[in-house]
Amino acid sequence: MINIVDSHAHLDDSRFRPDLDVVMARATEAGIAHVVIPATDRSSWASVRELCGNYPQTHPAYGLHPMFLAEDAPTHVDTLSSWLDDHHAVAVGEIGLDFHVEGVDHDLQRRILTRQLDVAREHGLPVIVHARGALEETILTLRRTPGLRGVVHSFSGSEQQARHLWDIGFCLGIGGPATYERARRLRRIVSHMPLDFLLLESDAPDQPDAAHRGQRNEPARVADVLRCIAGLRDEPEADIAAATTANARRLFGFGQQDT
Repeated sequence: MINIVDSHAHLDDSRFRPDLDVVMARATEAGIAHVVIPATDRSSWASVRELCGNYPQTHPAYGLHPMFLAEDAPTHVDTLSSWLDDHHAVAVGEIGLDFHVEGVDHDLQRRILTRQLDVAREHGLPVIVHARGALEETILTLRRTPGLRGVVHSFSGSEQQARHLWDIGFCLGIGGPATYERARRLRRIVSHMPLDFLLLESDAPDQPDAAHRGQRNEPARVADVLRCIAGLRDEPEADIAAATTANARRLFGFGQQDT
C-alpha cells in the first residue's frame, strides 16, 4: 500500500469528537501512515498531547496561532518553551501571521511570531507556519531568523514567493485547494515545483477537496489530493507519495520505518 503523510490536521477540533475512531480507521484504509496535529492555543496543548497518545500514527506540534492570541500571549510563549522542555513535539506550530481579518492586532502577531521562531530554533524544531494576507512579510521574517526549517501550510502565494521559500529550505503544504480547477496559479506551481519541497495536507476539518466541497474534511482525503497532484505532474501516485512522505519524515523526524 502507498504510504502518505498528512502534514497538517486539526483532529482535536470538536467536530471530530463523535467519530474520531472511525475517521482514523478511514485514514489508515486510505494509506495515511502519519498525521501531524498542530495545536492553535495554550488551552489546546494538553488535548493534542492526549490525542497523540491515543493514536500512534499521530504526532503533536505546539504553538500559538495568530488568530487566537489573547492579551497574555507573551506569557504563553514563555510557557511554550517550558512545555517543549517536558513534552515531545515534532514541530512548533501552528504559528504565523494573519492580516486577512479586520480587528486583529498585527503588532502583537509580529512579536509573538518572532518569539516563537526563536523558541523553535532553541529547541531544534521545525515550524508550521500560517500566512494569510501576510505571506510577503512572513517570508521576510523567516529570512531574518537563520537556522530555521519548516513548512508554510496551505500555501497560496505566487511562484516567486514559492521560490523565496525554497531558497531558505522551506516546504509548501498543499491540500484541497489545489484540486479546484479555478486555482490555476496554485496548480501551475504544484505541477512544476521541485518535489523536495512538497508536503501534502488536509487542514482537516477545513479546506476539503473539490469532490467534497462544503463537507467536513479529514485525513483520508489527502489520498484525493495526491491523485490530483500526480495528474497535474503526469507522474505516478506512488512516486509523489514516496517523495512527500520522505520530505515529511526528514522535516518532522518521525520514524523511518513504515507504519
